[in-house]
Amino acid sequence: MTVAGAPAPGLWTILREDLACVFQRDPAARSKLEVLATYPGVHALLAHRMSHRLWRSGWRFTARVLSFAGRTLTNIDIHPGASIGRRMFIDHGAGVVIGETARVGDDVTLYHGVTLGGTSWNKGRRHPRLASGIVVGAGAKILGPIVIGERVRVGANSVVVKDVPADCTVVGVPGRVVAARGSERRPANGIDLDHSLLPDPVARSIACLVERIESLERELAELRHEPPPAGRSGQCGSCSAGDLCCEHQSRR
Repeated sequence: MTVAGAPAPGLWTILREDLACVFQRDPAARSKLEVLATYPGVHALLAHRMSHRLWRSGWRFTARVLSFAGRTLTNIDIHPGASIGRRMFIDHGAGVVIGETARVGDDVTLYHGVTLGGTSWNKGRRHPRLASGIVVGAGAKILGPIVIGERVRVGANSVVVKDVPADCTVVGVPGRVVAARGSERRPANGIDLDHSLLPDPVARSIACLVERIESLERELAELRHEPPPAGRSGQCGSCSAGDLCCEHQSRR
């Protein structure tokens, strides 16, 4: 986060940081020229940085026109009233929508199809606030005047409508906190982009039921003096990731 009381960085400093963070989080980036010419997320942030300053200076119509031009070029809709922190990265970017009263911290990563939307027609704060170091997966929707804590990971296609504490993973519709991560798992740069093996709460519930059924089957076999039924050796008991599961790999 930006240090309280420190002088606000200049526009060019922020834009240079926006450009540099692309190389930290996208292995496909090869040169500054390529990023400047072909990355819609960078273009959208450039347009927003300028339109937001116009908005705060009272040039509301001009800010909306510039924002509309940026949306037409990039397919990323960021209201000029939204406040976005430093070193934000919008990967691919198609279909991203950020509402007027949204507040986004530093070092946030959004994938395509993300919506930071409102749930009310009333004026005032109606969009979410995201702290620093957050990763929001593709297609996720974060709705309403809620607060998402630092270093949270939001699973793809989740719909989050309640506050989420820091260092958690949230998945599902509606979004549910399924894991809390300790400081030992934080990468050196504070940004955890690994959201390919998110916990599956539904699969965990089903796994518990299956284990209970197997226990009852074994007890019934003992009462009938029959051989025990075959187990589910090699299968994960807590998720549906199959061979990709980290627990499955650790048992090899």
